[in-house]
Amino acid sequence: MKKTLPLLLAALLLLLAACAPKESAAPATPAVRTLTVMTHDSFDVSEEVVRTFEQANNATVTFLQGGDAGAALNKVILSKGNPPADVFYGVDNTFLSRALDEDIFLPYDSPLLAQVDEAFDLDPQHRALPVDYGDVCLNYDVAWLAEHDVPPPASLEDLLEPAYKDLLVVENPATSSPGLAFLLATVGHFGDPGYLDFWRGLRENGLKVVDGWETAYYTEFTRWDGTRPIVVSYGSSPAFEVIYAEEPMDAPPTAAVTADDTCFRQIEFVGILRGAQHPDLARKWVDFMLDRPFQEDMPLKMFVFPVNAQAQLDETFVEYLAVPEKPAFVSPEDIAAHREKWVEAWTETVLR
Repeated sequence: MKKTLPLLLAALLLLLAACAPKESAAPATPAVRTLTVMTHDSFDVSEEVVRTFEQANNATVTFLQGGDAGAALNKVILSKGNPPADVFYGVDNTFLSRALDEDIFLPYDSPLLAQVDEAFDLDPQHRALPVDYGDVCLNYDVAWLAEHDVPPPASLEDLLEPAYKDLLVVENPATSSPGLAFLLATVGHFGDPGYLDFWRGLRENGLKVVDGWETAYYTEFTRWDGTRPIVVSYGSSPAFEVIYAEEPMDAPPTAAVTADDTCFRQIEFVGILRGAQHPDLARKWVDFMLDRPFQEDMPLKMFVFPVNAQAQLDETFVEYLAVPEKPAFVSPEDIAAHREKWVEAWTETVLR
């Protein structure tokens, strides 16, 4: 009996311990995931807007700049299957067919597409979803033209008249996105090869070509102490002149030419990359980019405009924004098939 008593007591203690209530374990905190978004170098978004996504999804968003839109697309294509990011934003309709042909995106039918005008939705499989648009148009210095008794150009053909000799500066389409867009506007308006005759005429009339938009606008444009009162810029540029003026203005000092077939509409897209580390989080980010908070933030950050019809614009845009009723059109398929040929022919005609 003396030998069995300790054994009985030990068993009783084990039984009591098993029956004792246990303290509930604290729930594990979900790990914070990192979503990587590759963009072109012009991408910008307010920190507070990104923070709302991060807080709602227990995530950190990292932006990876890839150069201009064409260079960024090249990087994504070269890394196909093992992408450096989950999402790629910034491919536009001048490069869209190439992106789709390379099959770099996963299809995603976002519910937010119901709020987007069908005119912007160029991929029926929803691999690339529209985010924003902007119109590349001729801009002119209102005061300069008035002081020199030169009427604003009302068409592309007007630029060939003697009154506009040595007045126009454009961006090189081989190095500039707006330069390429304006080249496409001339292709859409004059056809191929008629566009080359137009460019020959511009060259004879004193056309100046620079590498990029910033040089064209802030160095060559008379509005900023340059010598050229007509520049290839955006339909939104006059509104931005008012919004960002150092002193209040009653009206923009510049204006955009929006006559039929004089502008080209750029549409930018976002897509989930094949091989994404976090495809579910990437889908949420795509929804976020199409929703109102992001869409309403874009105009004052990237000078582009929302595709979501419910997004509200700043009052200055509503008052001064110039939107062409009939931009020149070239299909994404034609752009994909002929873009390089058109740029090479332009280079031979204008620069050599």
